[in-house]
Amino acid sequence: MKRHPETDVLVCGAGAAGLTLAIELARRGVAFRLIEKRTTPFPGSRGKGIQPRTQEVFEDLGVLDRVVAAGGPYPRLRTYRDDADPLDSDVIEHVDPTPAEPYHLPLMVPQFVTERILRERLGELGHRVAFGCELLDFAQDGCGVTARLAGPAGEETVRARYLVGADGGRSFVRKALGVDFPGKTLGVRAIVADVVLTGLDRDVWHQFNEGDMARMVGICPLAGTGLFQIQAPIAPDARADLSAEGLTALLAERTRRTDLSVRSVSWASDYQMNARLADRYRVARVFLAGDAAHVHPPTGGQGLNTSVQDAYNLGWKLAAALQGAREEVLDSYEAERRPVAQAVLGLSTRLLDEHRQRGEMRRGREVHQIDIGYPNSPLAMEFARWTAGLRAGDRAPDAPIRGAAGQPSRLFELFRGPHWTLLVHEADGFVAAGPRPGLHVHHVGPQGDVVDAGGHVRDAYALAPGACVLVRPDGHVGAIFDASQLGTLETYLTRLGLVRFEEAPA
Repeated sequence: MKRHPETDVLVCGAGAAGLTLAIELARRGVAFRLIEKRTTPFPGSRGKGIQPRTQEVFEDLGVLDRVVAAGGPYPRLRTYRDDADPLDSDVIEHVDPTPAEPYHLPLMVPQFVTERILRERLGELGHRVAFGCELLDFAQDGCGVTARLAGPAGEETVRARYLVGADGGRSFVRKALGVDFPGKTLGVRAIVADVVLTGLDRDVWHQFNEGDMARMVGICPLAGTGLFQIQAPIAPDARADLSAEGLTALLAERTRRTDLSVRSVSWASDYQMNARLADRYRVARVFLAGDAAHVHPPTGGQGLNTSVQDAYNLGWKLAAALQGAREEVLDSYEAERRPVAQAVLGLSTRLLDEHRQRGEMRRGREVHQIDIGYPNSPLAMEFARWTAGLRAGDRAPDAPIRGAAGQPSRLFELFRGPHWTLLVHEADGFVAAGPRPGLHVHHVGPQGDVVDAGGHVRDAYALAPGACVLVRPDGHVGAIFDASQLGTLETYLTRLGLVRFEEAPA
């Protein structure tokens, strides 16, 4: 058995969560390995909705333009009824973008496309997925985790400071930790299949027998591809024939049309819908992320988005811990993300019930995840109350701005990257005590490097002169304080491992 040098983080599972985490670690220079039991990438479209908050995350990761180009907007829904003409309606409630919320509508991007783009971004950062590499077992001690892997070249032992299980709903890591996964099976078994199909237009999402769980079938054109996704509930004891012939027969039976033909199947699955949440997200040096920590029904398009944001939350915290941050930074991962998953599970389950009972599919702001925040986080600190609405833990709003040299920009441009951002509002005499690696300081005001020409920073942040807002690497407000409270800032940043340059190790 081969023994490899120590790495900082071993990530088990290369789906959307594992890939996002790997990108976060890569752009911070953290040593890691990303392994995936599958020998090839996941080929299906299971998670096809990219919500506005995840679009903001993808902008920060440098992949949003590619994701948008590869997908498209959700089509209108065409409901076929036995006793009337088809009815077209909007699935997505239309809202306009605002300066504070630039992304306003979910995107449709098949999961296999999203993950391909994330792998490409990871490659640009100099890393790749180790496919066909399985985690066989692991043991941890006070200094790290020893893991035994099996890959194409045989077995090997890897020593890591931390292990992250992003290995799906049947997570080996979660089971090996003995973490309970309570919840319930929701009484719905369904098939989902990506197919080449003839007989239907691609400009709408076709829905037959809405509200009738025995006959319902949805056929959605997958944006950016030539495929349709078929979704249909089936009886708990029914045989699921996922061949082209079997799916064609199912469509004929449920639509009462003979002109629909499935020519080929690119991916298909039958599954029981579940709502489950892990009791713990962390056991010492091992963490759970994505479907390993929570599984959702597909209603509302929440699963992949919640998984991506788990990883986005965890990545910077692992890097901070490796740089000397206090243990509370790692503890905050479960404290922040588990309540979010609990709320999302409740939302997804409620939307499923509405779909089953009334055929309701229209979605609005409740699924966008823009309003998710961490006000009760141990990292959310308010040393002064300077804002009318913004609180520590909230998502930091975007705003169009102008640089002192006159060039247009946005706050999100200032936030982009693995650093913290300190916004100092009209406090000309404020000078942070020495530069700190990982902290960017910007002064907002007529004499600052950030000019609020349109008043959008004022509208979104409602800051009084002298107010300071510290924005975390994941775009949430870490702390709000007064410019005179320099000692408070020093203490807070030191807790997070952001020491002054002269204190940093050579």
